[in-house]
Amino acid sequence: MSTARPWSTSASRPWTAQSRPGTARPQTAASTMHDASYVIALIESRGIAHEVGMAALDKDTGRVMLIQLSDCSTYVKTLHQMHVHPPSIILVPDTFLTPTNASLTPSASAARAASSSSLSVQFIKEEFPQIPIEPILRKYWNDSAGYQFIAQFCVEDDERAATLVSVTDKYYTLSAACALFKFVETRLNTRFSACSLRIRYIPVEGTMMIDPETVRNLELINNQTRKKSTHSLFGLLNHTYTAMATRLLRTNILAPLTAQSALDARLDAVEELIHSEDKFTEIKDALKALNKMDFDKLISSLGFSEVRPTKTAKGAFSRVSQMLNLRTAVRSLPFLQRALNGCKSQLLNIIYDILSDERLAKIEELIAENLNDDAGTVKGGIGAINARVYAVKANRNRLLDVARETFKENVADIYQLNNALSERHSLPLTLIYQESGFVFAIKKDEIEHELPKGFINVSAQRGRWLFSSMDLKKMNARMKESLEETLVLSDGIIRDLVGQIIAFSGVLYSASEAVATIDLLWSFAHVSIMRSYVRPEFTDTLAIKNGRHPVLEIVQSAGMVVSNDIYCSDAAHFHIVQGPNMSGKSTYLRQTGLLTVMAMTGCFVPAEYSSFRLHDALLTRLSNDDDMEKSLSTFANEMTSSAMILGIATPRTLVLIDELGRGTSPIEGLGIAHAIAEELVRLKCFVFFASHFHELSTTLSRQPAVVNLHLSVQRSRPSASNFGMTFQYKILDGVPENTGHYGLELAKLADLPDDMLTEARRVSEIITEKNLRCEEESRINVLTIRRRALLKLHSQLNQALDHSSLPQEELVAYLARLQKDFMKTLKDTL
Repeated sequence: MSTARPWSTSASRPWTAQSRPGTARPQTAASTMHDASYVIALIESRGIAHEVGMAALDKDTGRVMLIQLSDCSTYVKTLHQMHVHPPSIILVPDTFLTPTNASLTPSASAARAASSSSLSVQFIKEEFPQIPIEPILRKYWNDSAGYQFIAQFCVEDDERAATLVSVTDKYYTLSAACALFKFVETRLNTRFSACSLRIRYIPVEGTMMIDPETVRNLELINNQTRKKSTHSLFGLLNHTYTAMATRLLRTNILAPLTAQSALDARLDAVEELIHSEDKFTEIKDALKALNKMDFDKLISSLGFSEVRPTKTAKGAFSRVSQMLNLRTAVRSLPFLQRALNGCKSQLLNIIYDILSDERLAKIEELIAENLNDDAGTVKGGIGAINARVYAVKANRNRLLDVARETFKENVADIYQLNNALSERHSLPLTLIYQESGFVFAIKKDEIEHELPKGFINVSAQRGRWLFSSMDLKKMNARMKESLEETLVLSDGIIRDLVGQIIAFSGVLYSASEAVATIDLLWSFAHVSIMRSYVRPEFTDTLAIKNGRHPVLEIVQSAGMVVSNDIYCSDAAHFHIVQGPNMSGKSTYLRQTGLLTVMAMTGCFVPAEYSSFRLHDALLTRLSNDDDMEKSLSTFANEMTSSAMILGIATPRTLVLIDELGRGTSPIEGLGIAHAIAEELVRLKCFVFFASHFHELSTTLSRQPAVVNLHLSVQRSRPSASNFGMTFQYKILDGVPENTGHYGLELAKLADLPDDMLTEARRVSEIITEKNLRCEEESRINVLTIRRRALLKLHSQLNQALDHSSLPQEELVAYLARLQKDFMKTLKDTL
């Protein structure tokens, strides 16, 4: 690779192993779960509008994601997409980092790059402090060249035309794609075969946006307390067998679907798997045969070649291994296809049709024509070497046949030497193959004295002695020479075979996606059976009966989790949740968010009944911590999060807010909480607002869409094991009848002096009495109660009209109850 990089402004920066996407990670179902593997190019418009274009390449799997979106001033949508596609390096135009200056030396350029002139880059640096940001000359961000790259590399499949049409007018996305592919070719020394990459345009409108802070606070991917713990939503739902399904699950949790047709199709498939035990078991057995396989990585490894000497034994060995793995993968697909035969749901039938593609059988035929059936994928030792040496069928190349015969004779000579030395010295010598060749081995308890003379390079390993001899070293050299010749000659045939298979890369990627989808659906069905989940519905109302916190349920023993109802509609969309510390307010809010994400991934949920609205975003403000890295206090953090929520929220957004305004004085905090609450009420988004400010229930009482809820607490006589309260963790309507100064009760646990607690109680009671008197004097409730009842009736009637599936008699009885409740409310407020 040339050291001169005329198109990059940071030529002095080495391309380190830490920032380069890994290409040799073990193939396991969790191999790409959290790894930063994408090379991301990002560009945005100048001026007031924040139009952002992104192109993200996962070099391991050959997938390219193209994105263009309109963002807000905090770039939360851009950061969200970067979390969905975790970066290993980020490319930006050089003008985003430093003013263009031709006389600037590389070292000075790198030094000045720290002072960013782009607000988006500053936010990216704060969110991804460990990820290198590489400036690329602005002239390489070319939209027409970007389109040519996409047209050249995009696989030939059913979605190619749609991809090309989608990006035609996406100037910023095309510009990012150009810089991305230029960087990969020039700096990563990688070039791709034509029509070998899975390139897709991702419309952000089709997914729910979840900001990065919400991902952390709800523990969607990782457990905040213990990084290796599986106690997260991802850990709960991940029962997948393949790496592709693991990546798909992670993407779906971070960006849930908003298309109801797609969700209904998934739910139909999951329901069929739950109710059909035979199909469930057959698909499980078929997926086991694909365990730990990564089709995407395998396909992409065939589709590109490093710019380096290709005629080497190492490269040949790798390509033969890839072809043997591909044969194993393709041969496993018919088992899954047969398992899906006869399924009723539309999505499972689509997967069946994809796996029934005749081109998959053609690929297997091509491999069978060139590779021996008995050439397996043995790992390690001389068995793995033999599998590669004899992978290609005989009579394909006369020179190859001669080289293999020479290799066979050289190995036979080595074994003959081992037998001769064993007889001469009366020792049970064995041979072990290592990377450098064969070595002798003998167990330590099988030799009484020192090794005979003539043996060299003695070392101990796991209860045995390893050693060699000059004759063995000479034979190893001859054997390695014949081995390299064999592999290089085999590689020529393998390369021709790869050239034929690349033409079918589109169907291979489709098969990979089909396997990932059925693996994901089976995982959903598995966890739904294990935990007795129910199928969610999608309406305009959030209604959950006896919902349970999904992660808390796996942490605590069976029956210990308290279930709660959740109800939110257009007529009652702002919920104030009150209660003392430790009563379960935060858990209630997190449960609401987690169940929504589960439903919008297409999974069943832990409840007796559930109905969800399709939200465009899930925004939260849940933590009360300082951010020392950003020099933000608790209050500043609250205001930053609140500004982000108010800037993004729409009537289709779900907002969860816990303890807003506690980082400043009580009066100012109450005022700010009230003002933000009023704005959220005006926006008409679904809001769950947990707060200790009981005054909010009064200041917001004129808003008919506001509902007061509280977590129940039972008062009791204090004892040695009970400080006077029993938390029931049950949500109830209305405001708490008596706050009871719960904080003072809890303060007793800290062993504060009695006289101090007495004084604190006296002052609290005086202030509480004064506030209650003011509330009674200023309360105007009658009109609000009537308006709220009317809106609730309107919402319930619309819900019954649009979504009711009740029999006629039950529907009439339900409407009669609504009429009775409404008339009672009118009578009580006369």
